[in-house]
Amino acid sequence: MLREAVDGLNIHPDGTFVDVTFGGGGHSRAIMERLGPEGRLYAFDQDEDAAARVESGEWSVESDGQFTFIGENFRYLKNYLRLHGVRRVDGVLADLGVSSHQFDVAERGFSTRFDGELDLRMDRRGDTTARDLVNSLDEEGLARILKLYGELPNARQMAKAIVRWRMENGERREIVTTTDLKEAVSRHLPRGMENKYLAMLFQALRIEVNGELEALREMLMQATELLPVGGRLVVISYHSLEDRLVKNFMRSGNFEGVVEKDFYGNPLAPLHQLVNTAATPEEVAVNSRARSARLRVAEKVEVKGAKE
Repeated sequence: MLREAVDGLNIHPDGTFVDVTFGGGGHSRAIMERLGPEGRLYAFDQDEDAAARVESGEWSVESDGQFTFIGENFRYLKNYLRLHGVRRVDGVLADLGVSSHQFDVAERGFSTRFDGELDLRMDRRGDTTARDLVNSLDEEGLARILKLYGELPNARQMAKAIVRWRMENGERREIVTTTDLKEAVSRHLPRGMENKYLAMLFQALRIEVNGELEALREMLMQATELLPVGGRLVVISYHSLEDRLVKNFMRSGNFEGVVEKDFYGNPLAPLHQLVNTAATPEEVAVNSRARSARLRVAEKVEVKGAKE
């Protein structure tokens, strides 16, 4: 979806654009290729590994001050752009998926394929890890997270299994690694669906650890404020919780999806959705992680009575 996402930004060479999820730098590189000497790109990523790739020169493009990397969470989008003197941007792109690098490094704990410490922090400066959650929360707290963020049908049973695993023969033991967690819930993984249920479990913990949905809400609102009429917002999401927020916001300007209207019946939504598409079979064949991806593109529109 890289080309379609960058196309969605409707890039003009002298514009100012933001890639709020730098990751491996693929989208940023494609954007830079379309910018002229007066164009500007600001890229955000809270992951120190992404920052290291830029600082080491592992990721580089020809740039004469056109590219700026900001090593922070995209929930601080407006504040950090203002520090750079930017108050308007022509397009914002967000690819919400976990990067391949995060999945492939065992000690980050993102993948169920490896035995690694149960971390799941996207920003390792954060205080709370998934290990902290599974060892400190009671059954009720765990069940709430697994149901709300993982949408696990058997969230209560899994939460109970985790709490039970922490006590063996009356003695306390700690869930330290991804393997420990998989062992704790193994009896509650339906046959033939083990990987799916584990992915839902890890997703729930990751969302809670990183405050992902609240950060997404904040970014969407700030991005819309930064865009002028005609500016573009491009989002690739990978699970229903993210996509529901994005869909509702692009449709209505709020996260409930309720379109408010003025006295004359004119919609007050600040965005108009232009694109809503899933990954093609060809893309999924190349990258299986794309099978759940959904691309949405919206354009900022004039709202009567609203202040620009």
